Amino acid sequence: MNTQENIIPGKTIAVVSYLTFIGALIALFMHKDNPTKFGGFHLRQAIGIHLLQLSLAFVIGWFDSLLIFSAFWVFIVVLWVFGFIGAAQGKYQEIPVLGPLFQKWFSIIVPTN
Repeated sequence: MNTQENIIPGKTIAVVSYLTFIGALIALFMHKDNPTKFGGFHLRQAIGIHLLQLSLAFVIGWFDSLLIFSAFWVFIVVLWVFGFIGAAQGKYQEIPVLGPLFQKWFSIIVPTN
């Protein structure tokens, strides 16, 4: 699964997908033109992280606590860094705990090849 033929063409899609939510949308259109397993894998991970950030930010916004706010951002940044480094290094590495769920949930949006 980690062959260079699968990783190199999808590496750009994988890295761009983590940049921002807009980057994930751009990567989704790039993936539609040239689907790869590696790009699709990281695109599903990135979409999950971005949607998790948006949904949790909405909930956290109701609290007036710097401690809760800081913990939320540390959690999101750790997930993002973990995914981004995996994409940059060319590894199929799921983010902890939520990675398998993101792969299953977003396989409808980004189908596996």
